Amino acid sequence: MSDVISFILNTKYDDLPEKVVQDAVRALVDTLGVGMSGVQTEMSRIIATHAAHMFGGSTAQIWPGGHRASAAGAALANGITIDSLDAHDGHKLTKGHVGCGVIPAAIALAQAEGVSDAQEFLNLVTIGYEIGTRAGIALHVSACDYHTSGAWVALATAAMGARVLGLDETLTREALGIAEYHGPRSQMMRVIDAPTMVKDGSGWGAMAGVSAAYLARDGFTGAPAISVDTDDLASIWSDIGTRWYIQDQYIKLYPVCRWAQPASEAVMALHRDHDFSSDEITAIRVESFHEAKRLNAIPTTTEQAQYSLPFSVGAALVKGTIGVDEVMEPGLSNPDILRLARMVQIEETDTFNAAFPARRFAQAHITLADGRVLISDVTEAQGDPEDPVSHEVIRDKYLRLTVPPMGHTKAKALLTAIEALPVGGDLHAMIAQLSYQES
Repeated sequence: MSDVISFILNTKYDDLPEKVVQDAVRALVDTLGVGMSGVQTEMSRIIATHAAHMFGGSTAQIWPGGHRASAAGAALANGITIDSLDAHDGHKLTKGHVGCGVIPAAIALAQAEGVSDAQEFLNLVTIGYEIGTRAGIALHVSACDYHTSGAWVALATAAMGARVLGLDETLTREALGIAEYHGPRSQMMRVIDAPTMVKDGSGWGAMAGVSAAYLARDGFTGAPAISVDTDDLASIWSDIGTRWYIQDQYIKLYPVCRWAQPASEAVMALHRDHDFSSDEITAIRVESFHEAKRLNAIPTTTEQAQYSLPFSVGAALVKGTIGVDEVMEPGLSNPDILRLARMVQIEETDTFNAAFPARRFAQAHITLADGRVLISDVTEAQGDPEDPVSHEVIRDKYLRLTVPPMGHTKAKALLTAIEALPVGGDLHAMIAQLSYQES
């Protein structure tokens, strides 16, 4: 564990390969774009009000209205705001999302503790991704259930907090132990089966980890962090600082669960290739893996829509894409989308089950009124690290998400500020632009 703690406390910006720095910027553009769009949701409004009232303090800001709270409260509120729109990055083997909690926690800690150096901030984000992704892999290997991202995001944000607070090796161990013990190890498939605002637990994990670092500083002790300090899991941590998991994150092009995206891509490909109208469709059958089959809601809320494979397929066929409008109003009440969603039959296959989670496959079969049955290729979603999308694609996604709530001028200014961080950009100015409304 000493090597892990040394990585947390002693890694310098100059130790980061250039490509890793680029990936940290990519993560910020993508994740903050999702957050600035997520502020439109009721889930974001509720948690922002809650954090301002229940997490006292004024050291960090809650997006977008300028309300303030403690670092832990801001990490909670802003993490949940990002999680309210399921378009943020993720990692296949963790079956979850590290940036959703790491980035708001890094910003909250930077504000609360006066971090002003933009390159150190990028270093901090990178450390969070490395600790969080490895902790996620370790917990999935060692725990008996499939838990939400908050369980291991807590260790990532505790690690960042330990660095920002200048904790020594002993106190950093305590912070990681507190975070692992208090992290929300909630059962992910419960919210897959019944989608609600609890979602992936990332904001609660961010809050738990930030709190853990402050508690350790003040003398609070924690149980050992067994996901980091167990011989059976040592291989997961052995190459830290030389193998960079921030490069293994996927990018989601649509604001729906990653497991629904292969099927959505498959039906969009059929539509492009065969140029039929949605009115001609009489049946839709999707083959995929077990977890995707459980995304079966016919939604009445945006949370249900974001976790619904049938609704995602219907929106993709009617609109040719899946955007914020599709998973909120007017999409939720669109009769054409709902008609197609009710047609979708999902089947799991042994082949696709065996490939999961390293690969997520779907194949679509669409029957038309003239009797034709169109069958897609076996499809994976775009944006996987094996075939990454370009930075221009991420910038375009960012602008699609942010221009409607922020306006083009403010959205572009935030983007420019993020991209300037590696070359002496103003971190304080970038953070200030996240609160673009009057409180």
